[in-house]
Amino acid sequence: MEVRQEAGESEAQLADIIQMVRDTVMRRWLLLLVVFAAVAVLGIVAVQFLPVSYTSTAKVRIDPSLNPLATKSADGKAELTPEAIDTEVASVQSPTIARAIVRQFHLERDPEFAKALQGGGPGLASASDRESVLAAALLKKLNVSREKLTYILDISFTSADPVKSARLANAFAQGYIDAKTGNKAGTAERQSQWFERRLKELADDARNADAQVADYRAKAGIVESDGGGSNGSTIVDQQITPLAGSLAQAQADAAAARSDLDAARTQMAHGSRDSVGVVLNSATVQALRSQRADIVRNLGEIQVRYGEKHPETLRVRDQLAAVDVQIQNETRRVISALTATAASTQARVASLRESMGQLETRRAGDTRNAVIADGLEREATAKRALYDRMSQMALDSMQAARVSLAQAQIVEVAQAPSRPTSPNKPLFYVAALVLGLIAGGATIAVQELMSGTLRSAEDADRTLGLTMLAAIPKVAKGINPADLLITEPTSFFSESLRIVRAAVLGVRGQAAPKVIAFTSALPSEGKSTTALAFARTLAIANAKTLLIECDVRRAVMQRMVKTAPPRIGLVEVIHGDAPLDEAITPGDVPGLDQLLVVSRYFSSEDLFGGGAMENLLNTLRGRYDQIVLDLPPLMGLADGRFLAVLADATIMVVKWDETPASAASSAVNWLRTDGSNPIGMVYSMVGQGAESVGGLYYYSRKYAEYYRSA
Repeated sequence: MEVRQEAGESEAQLADIIQMVRDTVMRRWLLLLVVFAAVAVLGIVAVQFLPVSYTSTAKVRIDPSLNPLATKSADGKAELTPEAIDTEVASVQSPTIARAIVRQFHLERDPEFAKALQGGGPGLASASDRESVLAAALLKKLNVSREKLTYILDISFTSADPVKSARLANAFAQGYIDAKTGNKAGTAERQSQWFERRLKELADDARNADAQVADYRAKAGIVESDGGGSNGSTIVDQQITPLAGSLAQAQADAAAARSDLDAARTQMAHGSRDSVGVVLNSATVQALRSQRADIVRNLGEIQVRYGEKHPETLRVRDQLAAVDVQIQNETRRVISALTATAASTQARVASLRESMGQLETRRAGDTRNAVIADGLEREATAKRALYDRMSQMALDSMQAARVSLAQAQIVEVAQAPSRPTSPNKPLFYVAALVLGLIAGGATIAVQELMSGTLRSAEDADRTLGLTMLAAIPKVAKGINPADLLITEPTSFFSESLRIVRAAVLGVRGQAAPKVIAFTSALPSEGKSTTALAFARTLAIANAKTLLIECDVRRAVMQRMVKTAPPRIGLVEVIHGDAPLDEAITPGDVPGLDQLLVVSRYFSSEDLFGGGAMENLLNTLRGRYDQIVLDLPPLMGLADGRFLAVLADATIMVVKWDETPASAASSAVNWLRTDGSNPIGMVYSMVGQGAESVGGLYYYSRKYAEYYRSA
């Protein structure tokens, strides 16, 4: 519910704003039209005097594959980033290219550009300074932009001459291509020369590094490995490997010899010399043992045959003893051989260990030399690699120097335009109309804000504290508005007066004020016309009414009524110079009498403050249903304030959108301070632009059937 309520309030506020704008335009349409027409005409005339210019465009395509700013995309294709394309755009606008074009076309003689040199003073004495000024003026007329997301640059030049614009646009395009080609070839040539000098230096450095490595290896005894390269070994490294193998074999042999010797000694210590494995394995011992076995077998046979003492038995026993001696001698020889073998193998191990120690000592020194050699080798390798890379770069540079490839090409030559590109007159015409409309709107808006006048019921309530009784419309010039009550009783004007009557007297027969005064803050606000029209309205409604003209200094009422001018008036009655009945004359509407002023009366006397006017009104109250007083303005005159106190009700007449709010507010405050009874206010001469003033839609088309002329 709250959301709907807020939405309704917003819509109501928007509707109020729209209505306010509409009312303002309706009220001040003439001023809006005048300002709009003046500004629009001035704008259209100014467009006719704008200088004409022509713009020609040459199109240049950039080749990313030949551009050094290009990068590789994911699929390997060359492409240019927006920053790289911006760089190319800036290259086209180079002052160097502009100065070259100035020299090429002798623009110092061209009136269009020569004016840039006027007023330069002594600072442009040199040709270089003048050329720079002309180049700057030339670049101001140049525009370079990228065509959407393509690699095409639009080079546009604007000039008062269509042929010149095309010629200079093409010159910038060609100058850009020439500059890129020349710069690339020149740069490549300079790079090639620099590469040649640098290659000679690097070649010398590589040769010296290789020679230094070779000399150091030779001095340190470091030899190259079989695979070549930088990993080498020393002579000591080559000697120590087989020596280590020999030492290991010698140690194994010595250990085996010591083991055999120790086993033999152990067995001999236990008295079992015949069980020594080395002895048993000896071929000589085996042969002697076989021979001994044969002798033992023969000895047994002989003993059985011949006996113990037989000579043959003794002989065989002697042979057996001799074989045993041989076996013992052979056993001792084998044991001696084992001892000698163990000693020799141990000596060989000691000798090899001594040689290994010497080589290890030499190897420690060789390791430091190898580290230095490796460092020298890496340095030489790095220099060779640098030489190889520099050689490849030099090759590429020399190829670029020999083949000058353009990074861009002209795809569309600028042509002289057949019609000017500036000014765009239709657009300027529309702009002039829009500007005129804005100026007119701003003018009436400022006037509206600075007016400080009253225009609505809200203004009356907020500023004056009074209720707006009615809004009386403005009528055409040459027509007396009060006469419309007689000639057009059903018109807008007549109905508004009837609304005032209903508001003052009420519609249910309650007690109504008898003496009703009409006044205003300032002169010429329509109070006299309103008072006359109101009095006629009361009379037409069958109320016996008396109209008293109290604005003695103007005395305009006799020119407004349709009766003969009076011979005796209000001033004469108050002074006692004439009877009251002779001064009151019938009005131009049945039921209406009038007490007017014969002529303008100026006097410093207190005409209405001495009690005469009060007595007069008391006399007339019993004779009339309503008495209408036309009071003087309140600002600057005292009579109106005296008279307002004597009335039962006072109505302020405010000229719509004319009376200053401050003047009306002061007048109402005076009435309240004096003890008067201001019951409301009436807007007079309301323009047709105030359709909804105070909610009274007098001019709305909805009421077209309600108001008819007589």
